[in-house]
Amino acid sequence: MSERIGFITRVQSFSACHRLHSKSLSDEENKRIFGKCNNPNGHGHNYTVEVTVRGKIDRNTGMVMNLTDLKEYIEEAIMKPLDHKNLDLDVPYFADVVSTTENLSVFIWDSMVKLLPPGSLYEIKIYETDKNIVVYRGE
Repeated sequence: MSERIGFITRVQSFSACHRLHSKSLSDEENKRIFGKCNNPNGHGHNYTVEVTVRGKIDRNTGMVMNLTDLKEYIEEAIMKPLDHKNLDLDVPYFADVVSTTENLSVFIWDSMVKLLPPGSLYEIKIYETDKNIVVYRGE
């Protein structure tokens, strides 16, 4: 029997606030581009993130990866640095990077890829709202 490839997705939710504001734009440009999301006091989201890993289904364990390990990696890479934080003030990465959901997905990818077996991270999907979803696959 040939080796089979499987995908595992773990879903996690966290809350964080941010302000969409680019230091490379004028205040007027920021207001025009980001609108109410440029509010000087910020605004919050209840984000839902899906972390998907890909790999061979182990013949002995029947698993692509132990979900307990994946849960611990998510705790380390996502929950500790992001949950109940102000992304712009509490997460050094966003000191010079606009805290859009696109950039948040890159931050999460870069954090997860350091912990997971090489080549196993497949996708980060973030639901900023029910209607706004970002997908990042490391490209």
